[in-house]
Amino acid sequence: MDEGDEGSRPRLPGGKFYMTPQGEAALKAEYEAIRTERHRVVEIVAWAAGNGDRSENADYKEGKRRLREIDRRLRYLGQRLQQAEVVDPAAQAQRDRVFFGATVTYLNERDEEITVTIVGVDEANMATGKISIGSPMALAMLRARIGDEVTVRTPAGPSSIEIIDIRYPEAAAAT
Repeated sequence: MDEGDEGSRPRLPGGKFYMTPQGEAALKAEYEAIRTERHRVVEIVAWAAGNGDRSENADYKEGKRRLREIDRRLRYLGQRLQQAEVVDPAAQAQRDRVFFGATVTYLNERDEEITVTIVGVDEANMATGKISIGSPMALAMLRARIGDEVTVRTPAGPSSIEIIDIRYPEAAAAT
């Protein structure tokens, strides 16, 4: 992927983009939705092109611009899905340590209890408590156990947190 591509983010060690099965499903759904939209926009552009002078045809110009945006996003999503390493947190065997997919509750320096889930960079959303595996917070917590105190490097300087709980989703029961 080129450095200037949309959403270009640093890769983690090993060059993989980790994501959960839910994250992969969301990217695949977006890819299919955009492909469907592309077919509709192509029809509009074809209709607009048939209306004569393209230099003053707003439908044609807007359609071509939208096609470029769609194609750029489709390329990005296709590359992301191709390079992704899907990791199911429910399959984590070593559940006493923090790894990808863990839901971690910690105490910060103000004794506030905060719960976050470590997910892939494309899935991160602080509003829902999902932090990127590449974030300073997640990197500091990796491999920690309950009771460990770790130091997080923040823009405001180092901050200390204490891990008080680690959870993983339960594996689906075999039917």
